[in-house]
Amino acid sequence: MSEVTTIQVGHVVPEFDLETYDPTKQDFGKFSLADAKKAGKWTVLVFYPADFTFVCATEFAALAEQHEALSKLGCEVLTVSTDTKFTHLAWHQHEGELRSVKYAMAADRTGKVSKMLGVYMEGAGLALRGTFIIGPDGKLHGSEVNFLNVGRNMEELTRKVAAFVHMSKLPTEACPANWKKAGDKTLKPNAKMVGRVHEAMQG
Repeated sequence: MSEVTTIQVGHVVPEFDLETYDPTKQDFGKFSLADAKKAGKWTVLVFYPADFTFVCATEFAALAEQHEALSKLGCEVLTVSTDTKFTHLAWHQHEGELRSVKYAMAADRTGKVSKMLGVYMEGAGLALRGTFIIGPDGKLHGSEVNFLNVGRNMEELTRKVAAFVHMSKLPTEACPANWKKAGDKTLKPNAKMVGRVHEAMQG
C-alpha cells in the first residue's frame, strides 16, 4: 500500500538530493532540487517500478522522444526508481529501448523521495508510476499516479509542462482543456464569464 502524500499541488516540495547515472556523460552524478531552483529550472520527476522491466522500458523510449522539447521548456528531467545507480547503468547499456535516453536516471534507494510524494509501495519497496512537475519556485504544479500495468503518455506530459510554464508568465489567465501551445486560446476569468465560458471560447 502506498503512503498518502502530504504534498498537494500548490505546496512547496522539500528539497532533496538524488544520486544519478548520466547517460550523456556515461558517469554517475547527483541531482539537487535546490540547485535546480537556483538555476531557474523546472523539475520533472518520472517515477517507475524497476529497471529491467517491461512497460518501464517503453516509457523510457517515449520520454526520450520528448526530452528535447522538455529541455527547451527549461526542465531538468529525471526518471526515478528504488534501483541503484549501478543497475541504471547496466540497464541503459543492455536495453535497446533506452538507446536514445539522455536524461538522468536517479536512484531513490531508501525510498525517501518516493515516500515524500506518496508513490512508495511498502510491501514491494518499489515506486508506482508517478509523474511530478516542480516549478522553479519549488511548488508542486502537477501530479499524476498510475498503477503498475498502465504506461503514461509522455506527449501529454510535455503539453502539461508547456501549459504550466506558459501560465506561470500569465498568472491572471488559465488554460482550457486540450490547450497545446503558446498562441492557443486561453481564458481570463472574470465575473462576466460566469456561465458564459462557451462564448468566451468562441471569441
